[in-house]
Amino acid sequence: MKRPDRKQNRLDGYDYSRDALYFVTSCVKDKICCFGEVINGEMQLNEYGYIAEQQWRWLEEQYPYVILHAFVVMPNHVHAIIEIDRYAVGTGRDLSARRQSDETSASAFSNPKVKSLSELVGVYKTTTSKRVHAIGLTDFAWQRSFHDHIIRSDKAYHQIRNYILSNPERWTEDVFHQ
Repeated sequence: MKRPDRKQNRLDGYDYSRDALYFVTSCVKDKICCFGEVINGEMQLNEYGYIAEQQWRWLEEQYPYVILHAFVVMPNHVHAIIEIDRYAVGTGRDLSARRQSDETSASAFSNPKVKSLSELVGVYKTTTSKRVHAIGLTDFAWQRSFHDHIIRSDKAYHQIRNYILSNPERWTEDVFHQ
């Protein structure tokens, strides 16, 4: 039986384990609001929302090449900026300066095994699901796949960061809410 054609989610030919900043959105299956609620423009996490937040932070603890930037757990989805940087020395660097040094740093060091963005999001979704199931929400599931965007400029970074941080304030008009 032939499967229906699916839209390809990732950029063709791009190495998603490459050092870069990525904007990621992952949704709960069927847009079920299970992570808490937005009250007066602020996200109030419940026990499942805390797990979603803790597991996101856990990625940075587990993988030394992961740097977390802005993120928000919403009632039925998560928005985040995640950076893969196998030579992590800090955060908030100028993207143009980083691009120039990519070629020299790549040849100067041996490359450690780095999970791709899909693998990192997969680990996040799996560990979050297991912990949510373990405390009682046994039918919890993530939507298949996730949305990503490669951040290529400081301007884009700041726009996306502002979008993420102001997401709870815009919840009533959010497409994930409808």
